[in-house]
Amino acid sequence: MNKNTIIGFALMGLVLIAFSIYNQPSEEQLATQRKQDSIEHAARLQAETARQVEEATKKAQALEAVRNDTTALFYQALNGTNQQVVLKNDKLELTIDTKGGVVKKARILNFEDRKGNKDVTLFEGNEQEMNFMLAGKTTNILTNELYFTPSGMTDSTVTLTANAANGGSLQLTYTLGKDYLLHMALQAKGLSGIFAPNYREMDIEWSEKCRQQEKGFMFENRYATLTYKEKDGGTDYLNETSEKIDEPIEERLDWVAFKNQFFSAVLIAKEDINAGALMTSVPMEKPAKEVAEKQETYLKHYRAKMKTAFDPTGVKPSEFELYIGPNDFRLLQDIEEESSFGKELELERLVYLGWPLFRIINRWFTLYVFDWLTGFGFNMGIVLILITLLLKAITYPLVKKTYLNSAKMRVLKPKLDEATKQYNKPEDQMMKQQAMMSLYSQYGVSPLSGCLPMLIQMPIWIAMFNFVPNAIQLRGESFLWINDLSTYDPILEWNTNIWLIGDHLSLTCILFCVANILYSIMSMRQQKDQMVGQQAEQMKMMQWMMYLMPLMFFFMFNDYSAGLNFYYFISLFFSAAIMWVLRKTTNDEKLLAILEARYKENKANPKKMSGLAARLAAMQKEAEELKKQREARH
Repeated sequence: MNKNTIIGFALMGLVLIAFSIYNQPSEEQLATQRKQDSIEHAARLQAETARQVEEATKKAQALEAVRNDTTALFYQALNGTNQQVVLKNDKLELTIDTKGGVVKKARILNFEDRKGNKDVTLFEGNEQEMNFMLAGKTTNILTNELYFTPSGMTDSTVTLTANAANGGSLQLTYTLGKDYLLHMALQAKGLSGIFAPNYREMDIEWSEKCRQQEKGFMFENRYATLTYKEKDGGTDYLNETSEKIDEPIEERLDWVAFKNQFFSAVLIAKEDINAGALMTSVPMEKPAKEVAEKQETYLKHYRAKMKTAFDPTGVKPSEFELYIGPNDFRLLQDIEEESSFGKELELERLVYLGWPLFRIINRWFTLYVFDWLTGFGFNMGIVLILITLLLKAITYPLVKKTYLNSAKMRVLKPKLDEATKQYNKPEDQMMKQQAMMSLYSQYGVSPLSGCLPMLIQMPIWIAMFNFVPNAIQLRGESFLWINDLSTYDPILEWNTNIWLIGDHLSLTCILFCVANILYSIMSMRQQKDQMVGQQAEQMKMMQWMMYLMPLMFFFMFNDYSAGLNFYYFISLFFSAAIMWVLRKTTNDEKLLAILEARYKENKANPKKMSGLAARLAAMQKEAEELKKQREARH
């Protein structure tokens, strides 16, 4: 890596740090800000309460209107007793309430939750609501107001019926598959007369309070998103950090997902979700630790208002599939095969693997290696180490070539010092650079190749940055001192949130930052050994800037998963080890002899020099001529 590149990276880091320090508020400003935040928070709560009251009032009015509309038609179904119908297999347990006829509780079995319970409860009670709304000519029907009668109950199936006064009925049928997929069908029988002749779609309103399932609230919140799949396109999601209320979606959709970091509830429509759906995602504030330990806390409030096909004649039911389960890439691929709708669902996109380049690396390399290694039954910490070793082995030839090029620059340093000592004046710096580049070319050395190790590692680092936090296989897995590789590993915790740090210190984050400092020292030393003249002095001035980068990483990664920090730590450790071994096994005298032989060969036969080398030599000769002319004039 050349001087300008290093200076560029260092200055970017320095600007970020200086900006952060400059904008750090004083204690007085913090107190004022806290007071202002409290006022704003109270105002938001008041506004939210007012909005909820307004919505509740409108809903009550609408329900009253529905009751008035449907009293004659569904007078029996408007009153009744709640019954709980349980559908269960060895992976999922769903509780369906006959009031409204929808799933009111979902337990994903054999996944321990953050409080130590053996199963994860994705939602329960009023945390999840789904309402089907049918608009007749003079009668409106809301399913959440109706009491359904169950029949045909088994461990995997149930039919719920709301009878109408005219002899017709509204029927909901549920069939639980072998794992996490629930088939739903809504059918109106004998009710065609209450709908307009051109009535062909119904409304669905679905909402959920997204529970905190993992220890790290802030980290989990980054990966909890309302996601949807466009009919003729890819997937998209609402911004995970900002509030979005009734965001319009202009495309037809295959499915909508209320996503946690590791679990999702996905509504799939057989006849598509019509264009114009309205999506809402409202992030919640992080609760105090003592509050989170005593009661359920929520990451976000989700809501989707949708329309889909409906046959008022009752010949064709409106069919849906509800996936309630883990965000496991391979499992989600299999769900598409299990689905009876024949769509390209691409549910595996719920496992975010990064932007296109990084997604390709994760999709076609990391996942296959990860599956292969986990197939041996290795501990997940060992799997991360083995993946790191494999990546280092693959990139080793290019890293070695890059290192040798840097070593060539190091052994040529005395010759460069001698060849450029005449260009010590400030106005001669351009000629000095040209002289250095010309000499490098004559010896067959490329000074730009020092950047290659970083260019090689960065795509892999970023790919793993996306892969590790989304790998459910790391959830709950312990390694050495780490209790759970999917969340932070605190060596010290406290109740007060400290600016930029939070409420804990993560040991793997500290190890990563320390390893980063040591690796920076080794890299800077190597760069210094090949710097010439003023470059070496400039390197001394910028060293401290490079050492501030690990400090920035600490503030960024203290809240991240231990698995990701551990991967970065061992990656830097092996990078440093490779650099040390190459340094010890490189014979500088032999390397210099090889370079001298190449230099003599190029001098003896200039035509064999590369085009770049020839051009640099010509530029150097021209610069020397200009210098002589300038000296002659003075």
